[in-house]
Amino acid sequence: MRKRHLIPSLAAGVLLSAALLTACGAAGSAQSTAAQTTTAQTTAAQTTAAAETAASSEAQTEAASPESTGASGSGASETADGILRIREQGIFSAGGTVITSEGTFHPEDQWEETGAGQTSHTDHANIFYQIPEDDTGLPMVFLHGYGQSRMGWMTTPDGREGWSDLFLRKGHSVFLIDEPHRGEAGQTSTAGTISTKTLDQRWYTQFRIGRWENGRSVPNEGSQFPNDDESVDQFFRQMTPDTGMSSDMGADFDNETVAKAVAAAIDEVYERTGKDSILVTHSQGGGPGWTAALYTDHIAAIAAVEPGGAPSSDTEEFKALSEKEIPITFYFGDYIDNGDPSIQATASWQGMRQSCYDFAEAYTADGGNATVVDLPKIGITGNDHFLFQDKNNDVIADHVEAWIKENVTK
Repeated sequence: MRKRHLIPSLAAGVLLSAALLTACGAAGSAQSTAAQTTTAQTTAAQTTAAAETAASSEAQTEAASPESTGASGSGASETADGILRIREQGIFSAGGTVITSEGTFHPEDQWEETGAGQTSHTDHANIFYQIPEDDTGLPMVFLHGYGQSRMGWMTTPDGREGWSDLFLRKGHSVFLIDEPHRGEAGQTSTAGTISTKTLDQRWYTQFRIGRWENGRSVPNEGSQFPNDDESVDQFFRQMTPDTGMSSDMGADFDNETVAKAVAAAIDEVYERTGKDSILVTHSQGGGPGWTAALYTDHIAAIAAVEPGGAPSSDTEEFKALSEKEIPITFYFGDYIDNGDPSIQATASWQGMRQSCYDFAEAYTADGGNATVVDLPKIGITGNDHFLFQDKNNDVIADHVEAWIKENVTK
């Protein structure tokens, strides 16, 4: 069995446990562990994975190399021995509501069935954070997409380092959100229906990984997806139900509730660090990412990874983003222009990406800073919807870091 890299092996002993904007288109109490934690990042599994992917990564690194982008060659918190050192880590909840039922609670009758006079703390976000020993950059707040949790930022299907570790190495503290009704933030004020339908291949196709044929994954030509059987199995096991939704396509996704919780998390990060945050969203998480700008003044920038769309220029979200002068970048992977036209996902992704181009044009005309990075056009190819987990995720992380250094003021 392959050793899995979920988070660094921490001396403190803390083990922690996209519809993509409507079908791909939709105070906290801190448990702070202030310990100097040393984590060895190189395992036999990672060494093997590195050997398997070295050729493709080397071919693409020039597109995002320190020489060509200005990104630093080694992270601020990575020492010469390659060890990532964590100064502090913990978990807290942010946002949410408290519901109180009518009546009176009687301790002598604690098991009565109505819940009279009792409370329920619901609709909050749950945030796991790590602060590197050499914390030199702005904090980064990560928001997952449909059917996902924060786990997606912490690892890859084949056990390599996820973006959370890669950006820790670059000197950023990371705050990983489980949005309301997802993962470790499952308590909900709206009862959803957890589907038991067998839908793995629906999402595999929507995520542009390839074709599912004869019971097996057949990735797109030149794909960076880790396609061995165990990695495919691990990828599917990332899927996480939403306790507040009934639609298995995300049609009843509660964008407003999630946006307010994300804003509350960002405000808490500001209270803890004194710094504004770079918000990194994925897929369905793009929607509440835009809306969060209505509720917080502490977003330093937004990096939207394949969001299900972007706000039009006549929306309150567009106005808030523009007035607050938030720099924005979008990242899109491969198999959109060159995707199989017989698969519905191809046209839908072309439309969603176009909405981001339209946003960038209007935002720039309004005096803002917005760019769309179409990875194949800069020589980074083979990426699907989960480009932050693909075999070249480090190359793309370097490109994002270069954009931050050039466009985001501390």
